[in-house]
Parts: sequence; C-alpha cells; structure tokens
Amino acid sequence: MTIDFSNTEIAFAHLSDRELKKTAWLFNLMNKPWLVKYGSALALWAVENGIPLAEWAVKKTVFKQFVGGTTLLDSQPSIERLAEYNTLTILDYGAEAKETEVDFNNTMRENIRAIDFASRSVKSIPIISTKVTGLIRFGLLERIQSAETLNREELSEYRNALKRLDAICYHASKKNVSVFIDAEESWIQDAIDHLVWLMMRRYNKQRVVVYNTFQFYRHDRLHFLTESYDRARKEGFLLGAKLVRGAYMEKERARAKELNYEDPINPDKASTDDLYNTALRFCIDHVDNLAVCNASHNAESALLQVELMEKKGLAHDHPNTLFSQLYGMSDNVTFNLAKAGFRVAKYLPYGQVKEVIPYLIRRAQENTSVTGDAGRELKLVREEVRRRGI
Repeated sequence: MTIDFSNTEIAFAHLSDRELKKTAWLFNLMNKPWLVKYGSALALWAVENGIPLAEWAVKKTVFKQFVGGTTLLDSQPSIERLAEYNTLTILDYGAEAKETEVDFNNTMRENIRAIDFASRSVKSIPIISTKVTGLIRFGLLERIQSAETLNREELSEYRNALKRLDAICYHASKKNVSVFIDAEESWIQDAIDHLVWLMMRRYNKQRVVVYNTFQFYRHDRLHFLTESYDRARKEGFLLGAKLVRGAYMEKERARAKELNYEDPINPDKASTDDLYNTALRFCIDHVDNLAVCNASHNAESALLQVELMEKKGLAHDHPNTLFSQLYGMSDNVTFNLAKAGFRVAKYLPYGQVKEVIPYLIRRAQENTSVTGDAGRELKLVREEVRRRGI
C-alpha cells in the first residue's frame, strides 16, 4: 500500500482552525535562524533568572507546541487527543543535566510515577522514555568508558545509579509498560550500552520491556545492532531496538577534531540514510525475536517500513513494530500512518518550563531554515490553512 504523507487534511485533523493558525505563526518564526538564535539565548537567560512573564511567554509559544504539560495530569488532554486519532503516547520526563544524588533520585521517582500513570492507560501509553544521564553523573560515565579505576565513592555512585535504573525497569516489567533508554554522546555510550544490556538481559525474557537506542549517524552502529541481536539470541532474551539517526552531530565532530581521533559520524546524510534503512530491514526480517521502533521523521524510512511489513505479511498493528515522532513535529507522518492502522506514537515530554527549556531550544534550533525542517513543516501547515480557507 502507499501512504500519502502530503495529505494535510489527515495530518492536521486534530487541530482547530485557531490552533492551526497559531502553529503556522510559530513555524514561520522558527523559519528565521537569527530569531531562533537570539530568542533561544534570551529565553534561557530570562527563565533561569526568573524574569517576570518569561515562563508565561515560553508556555504560550514553543512549550505548548512541543510539550504535553508541566505534570503528568497536565499532559492528560494531549494524551487523550492523540488517542482519539489512534496515536499512542511515549512519556518523557523532560528534566536534563542533573548532577546530584538528590536530583538523580528525584528523576528515578518521577520515572516510576510515569510508569504508574502509563499503566492505568497502557493501551494509549505503552512506553516511557528515560536518559541514563538523568540517573548518574556524566563525568562518572566518562571515567567508566575510559576504563579508569574508580575510587570507593565513585563505585558507590555507580552502584546507586544501577539500582535506580533497575528500579525503573523492574517497575515497568511489573506494570506491563516498556522503557526506551535514549542514546547519548559517543564518549559515554559504551558505558550506557553496558547498563542497558544488563537491564535487557534481566527483564526481556518474556516480552520486550527495555529498548536500547541505536544512532545511525554513527558508522559503527549497524554492526553493533546485528551483534546485539546475535548476543541476545545466545543469552536467551529479546532485543528492544529504537532506531534513530542521531542528535549530537556537531558536538561529536568538534570533539573528534579537537582530540584528534576518528570522527564517529558518517561522512554524509546519504550514508546515514543507507545504514538506517539497512537496520530497518534487518529488524523487520527478525521481528519475531526483537521489537523495533522506527523513531524517525523521515518519510522515506516510514514508507520503507510500511513496504517491508506488507511484503512480510505483518499486521499493521503488529505488537513488535512501532513508528514514533516528536510531539508537535511531522504530524503528516504520524497521523497518516495512524489513519492507515499502523502502531505509531508521539514522544511527549513533560515538566516545568525551567526543566524542559534545553529540550525546547533544541526543537527550535532543529526547526530553523538551516535544516529545512521548519520550511517543510510550515509548507504543510500553510497548505492546510489554504485548504480550510481560513
């Protein structure tokens, strides 16, 4: 079957005329790189320094576009509206860059609350997402990856982090919820992969509770995916694989150049696309023994999965397959897939404005005309505005 991702009537059916016009206005602003650059810096400074009305201004603009709400309950209307259009929700507590044991424990407790919340509506919220750096110091992960000898305090920190991650995954296993564990920078990713491996081996015996994330802008990740699959088969558990292209390219390239080691990133976008699509083929070929999430905004990759599933005779709502896009972006992909009966989800962050502002700035930066994302989104929204005659 073919899916028309240019069908804006389906893509924006969930938006009222007023919401659609506001979305068009917002993407028009984000289409101006200078405005995003200086506006992001100003917003971050204003929110961090408690400038009056700063949080209100953020909340009324980018927050509402890209975030479900300040709390789980506050996000409920967004979750219910997605469910009305056959779209699942992946809950993502948006707090980032924590450094203290108190903060790490708070993040663990919030993830457990999110699992409890999801378990009450597991048909519409099957998964939560978390970052290992929300549970352990970045610097400690760097030391672990560098194979440095940890002192007694660091060993204690590491054991505490392992307990936090285990508590989250254990709770998810008991509540019939799954956990996506995000990929991060390459110089801490091996340490993260080891932790995720321990969790998958422990909890993925009967079903896929824990998913690792594979970044295919890295040239070594296809080998890592197939190796992970073979190892999971040998050790008697199911692999959970969330596929992404990757989000730290500039940072990765700059560090490789500065420290004079091989750039881990593919030389061009075409190479990344080839690796990503090869990985997708591998996962659909082995879908009986793994679960895959095609977490991409790329229409070609979405159509490839549709084609592969059709060819293999898989049901559109096969439980081991999922598509996902970020809330507030690529609605043309999400809702046209949902309309065709595929399992598709929106990644829905939530949290206080202060906590999610780094996430919001990344979304705004991704949607500048430099990347073309805002231009594409804006074009689709404008087409729907014209179609409705508003």
